[in-house]
Amino acid sequence: MTRSRLTVLMTADAVGGVWSYALGLCAALPQVRFVLATLGPRPQPAQRAAIARPGNLLLEESDFRLEWMAGGQADIAPSRRWLEELARRHAVDLVHVNGYAQAGLESGRPVVAVAHSDVLSWWLAVHGTTAPTEWCDYRRQVACGLHAADRVVVPTDAVQHDLQRQYGFTPHARVIANGIDIGRYAPGPKRPVILAAGRIWDAAKNLHLLDDIAPGLDWPIEIAGDAAHPEAGVARLHHARPLGRLDPEAMRRHLGAAAIFAAPARYEPFGLSILEAAASGCALMLGDIASLRENWDGAAIFLPTDDRAQWHRALSRLIDDRGERARLAAVARARAERFTLSVTARCYHALYQDLTGASVEPRVA
Repeated sequence: MTRSRLTVLMTADAVGGVWSYALGLCAALPQVRFVLATLGPRPQPAQRAAIARPGNLLLEESDFRLEWMAGGQADIAPSRRWLEELARRHAVDLVHVNGYAQAGLESGRPVVAVAHSDVLSWWLAVHGTTAPTEWCDYRRQVACGLHAADRVVVPTDAVQHDLQRQYGFTPHARVIANGIDIGRYAPGPKRPVILAAGRIWDAAKNLHLLDDIAPGLDWPIEIAGDAAHPEAGVARLHHARPLGRLDPEAMRRHLGAAAIFAAPARYEPFGLSILEAAASGCALMLGDIASLRENWDGAAIFLPTDDRAQWHRALSRLIDDRGERARLAAVARARAERFTLSVTARCYHALYQDLTGASVEPRVA
């Protein structure tokens, strides 16, 4: 039977890259009706304003804590009931969970669970040890969600390996790389500046390494991203210039003008900001971790994530070598062409069709 319009209930949060991923995917699939259900801190006004643009998207907000937040385990059962009610009210065909615990729904609809990150892998990468016993309930809920989902999607093979190691998830997950609208990013006249982006409070982003080495470099370092933790505390930069949270247009301007983009991440399941930087013609200098090697090997400089002296030397050399910057920028932009939003959208649309039995021509944006 041919359906004229699939309806998908998608969970999201307004804290990090999942928000950009969700809005990008919704906009790229105009033939699908999305109900976007948010958990965690409520979207900011600028984020809500962006909701109106795709035209195929309805926002439903909640105050349930995310599964990784303090006390978040207590909100899992009520958040599932809320999602089940949304599925009934909006007569959805499929549930797309950008997380884990909410995959265990009793909605009668097929469920796709998309792995963007997880606490146990984050903890190992940041602290070098297994997470403490207080995360046992979280581990159990994630494992249950992974096994309850009809399909599990990962953005890189590295994430699948994380799920296998931390949660005993052995079934093969489908790799669908994240993507962007490459045409919206372009190199501009380059300024002598090193740009970085990410949640400053997140130790996995390792942005304080750049802050520490900034005083000894000939070029300034600018860092875009939230300094305020969603639960408590504000991270401080002492030497790098904080840009705060930039809207997408401002971020594109900064990326187009930056000569170098640095990401010394200890843990980064995919890295949308790195992809955006590559599409903007930035020379890339990245932390040497499996997921980033998977996407950018041969198109970036890789450095150990804990060696400040090596980062300082490598950035100083790149500042002094205009030809190498131009070469790296060219190969990074060419590599970025592999990660287009249209390809990502086609893959998700095919998955939705497979799970629902729908047959709608994939008119991607």
